[in-house]
Amino acid sequence: MTADKLTIRNIRARAVMPPFKRPPVSASGALPHAALILIDLETEQGLTGRSYLFGFAAWTLKPIIGCVEAMRDLLKGDAVAPYEMEVKLRKRLTLLDTPGLVGLALAGIDMCAWDVLAQGSGVPLVKLLGGEVKPVRAYNSCGLWIQPVEKLADDAEALVAEGNFSAVKLRLGRDNPADDLAAAKAVKKRVGDRITVMCDFNQRLSVNEAILRGRMLDDEGLYWIEEPVRHDDYVGSARIAAALKTPLQTGENLVDTFELINALQANAMDYVMPDIQRIGGVTGWLRAAAVTHAYGMETSSHLFPEYSAHMLAVTPTCHWLEYVDWAAPLLAEPLQIKDGHALIPNRPGSGVVWNEDAVKRYAVS
Repeated sequence: MTADKLTIRNIRARAVMPPFKRPPVSASGALPHAALILIDLETEQGLTGRSYLFGFAAWTLKPIIGCVEAMRDLLKGDAVAPYEMEVKLRKRLTLLDTPGLVGLALAGIDMCAWDVLAQGSGVPLVKLLGGEVKPVRAYNSCGLWIQPVEKLADDAEALVAEGNFSAVKLRLGRDNPADDLAAAKAVKKRVGDRITVMCDFNQRLSVNEAILRGRMLDDEGLYWIEEPVRHDDYVGSARIAAALKTPLQTGENLVDTFELINALQANAMDYVMPDIQRIGGVTGWLRAAAVTHAYGMETSSHLFPEYSAHMLAVTPTCHWLEYVDWAAPLLAEPLQIKDGHALIPNRPGSGVVWNEDAVKRYAVS
């Protein structure tokens, strides 16, 4: 079978809510279950491309599925050609625009299309994109949530041990700045200089608060401070980045390459971390990677490690992969971590294949 003959027969979306191993509790709220949408792009030739989206809250599942189904009706019978598909969808969505849930649906379909093209070509997605199957450096982002400080050190040690990780991410943003400082000290004391520690405020602070807390943390050896303020406050982020010694990380909420350029031109970050479901899927990521290459900006990923590993492997300024295990209960072969690196599956496509028994178990009607 050749990839250039694949045509779209159907696009199916299903809602599931598997439990988290360690339920996230960040400065912006708690998440009891992983609200996921599984997407299957079925071709007339019998191959199926797969991806998933993260809706954050259960109420988003139905409208996202509605968006996917509307796009399915526009694409049925078309060739599997991601760039052509994107042009067609964006043209039809010009008046509505594509940030928000509509953009997530578009990105999920785009990921499926690239997945099935790689399957039709008989190669892993990374090879279809011109790269090689290789380990990608990762940090464990599955814990160190907002919790009593006395529990953090043990949590950090457990996260390191899960895949012999060399880096972990700590969530900050407590009401009392002193508690954030104590949290950072507790984790750094336990893991020592051998382990890299990032921190994330999840947009919790004002610009002035971010500068004050950032200066408190500047001597604690943190690798970066992530999203201390509202994600689209590029001017405020630039003030923070200029005021602190610790590098500023942001970018997971960038909705397209145009916003990425706006943020870069504003000097709103020292590092950037696009999210594949917000930046426009594989197609959007490739555009973003070209831009960050041009700016010489180190590029990490946000969530979706199964796809992000492929994308970082073809990103010239590849930095860190954020590892979360949120989709692992639904996968026939979850992404493997070895010695702190994500191992890209050496099989055709993205490597995403559903464990249908688990899908049924966690299905949401």
